[in-house]
Amino acid sequence: MAKVNGNYLKLPGSYLFSTIGKKVNAYAAANPDKKIIRLGIGDVTQPLAPAIISALHGAVDEMADAATFRGYAPDLGYDFLRSAIARCDYQARGCDISEDEIFISDGAKCDSGNIQEIFSVDNKIAVCDPVYPVYVDTNVMAGRTGTYDAQKETWSDVIYMPCIAENEFAPMLPDKTPDLIYLCFPNNPTGAMITKSRLQEWVDYANKVGAVIIYDAAYEAYISEEDKPHSIYECEGARTCAIELHSFSKNAGFTGVRLGYTVVPKELKAEGVALHGLWARRHGTKYNGAPYIVQRAGEAVYSEEGQAQIKKQIAYYRNNANYILEGLRAAGYFVSGGVNAPYIWLKAPEGMTSWEFFDYLLEKANVVGTPGSGFGPSGETYFRLTAFGSYENTVEAIERIRKL
Repeated sequence: MAKVNGNYLKLPGSYLFSTIGKKVNAYAAANPDKKIIRLGIGDVTQPLAPAIISALHGAVDEMADAATFRGYAPDLGYDFLRSAIARCDYQARGCDISEDEIFISDGAKCDSGNIQEIFSVDNKIAVCDPVYPVYVDTNVMAGRTGTYDAQKETWSDVIYMPCIAENEFAPMLPDKTPDLIYLCFPNNPTGAMITKSRLQEWVDYANKVGAVIIYDAAYEAYISEEDKPHSIYECEGARTCAIELHSFSKNAGFTGVRLGYTVVPKELKAEGVALHGLWARRHGTKYNGAPYIVQRAGEAVYSEEGQAQIKKQIAYYRNNANYILEGLRAAGYFVSGGVNAPYIWLKAPEGMTSWEFFDYLLEKANVVGTPGSGFGPSGETYFRLTAFGSYENTVEAIERIRKL
């Protein structure tokens, strides 16, 4: 008799954004005359940059010619993309990362969920609270999180690091010693960012206790302040304690094209075993690689034209973020984020839970955001809006909210 993985049965409810989608679809079906503005899921709206489109067309044409046709991609990704990443994202910033330490994938979400497979289920994980749900849910699926307390909305074997207004929505070093530490900066969902000196404290701590930091840098392109690190490898000692995840979704609009990468330095070990080799084995066994045409598109991101064009798109979304931030602040809301990140984190009106505010905005303003409690217990009474809508919709949404 076939048996299911019982860990899946421990997961409470459905995935956060699936729940939001169902609620919004139900409201839209019941109110077909309403114009709903969606500032919830972090999906981009601007088209791919011309340099990227040109590279895609060129690669498609190559696939139509037997002389230039490509089949299976190399396990770890094409050299032309890995070398561009190493040169532009790391070596240009003084980070000691080589192309053979870069693993190409179809996105940071998949990698953040899959990376835990190379670690024992006995590892204790530490996460920010609130947190991107994938970090926790995939560890639940693996059987690493213990039992769920529905009242507290926490897992018994997870170390939670509260990110609250009092610590500027950035975590403090944990009281209990973790084995795996998930960090995301600029942060999803709070939009918080930390200085290089504070990130160095995390690197020093991880090396001291023998922990591995899984560092999600999916939003680094939105950093606008000079003293903020774009990579954890800007910190001394990070090569012996950190894995870094990257995405092309938010910097270059690849949400529908799918491309990302993970960096695993060769010096990084657990119990004396090099994690680079383990991730390479997992990657080669379970993944056939991002398509050739997509990797050529990724290469175009690093071209002179591509860099100029995506910077304009990032500036477009940053302008949206600033409009949301200032508009809500003028309306009397407590808001943060939106400076180094495309997310704005706001406090719901007094007496409202996150989901009550979600329903209130949907029904009264026809605006969709994300309830903070969906990211963890410390997110209760908070709410996330994204800057990835069109400028026109962003302006209209904030005006609707201000009139409530």
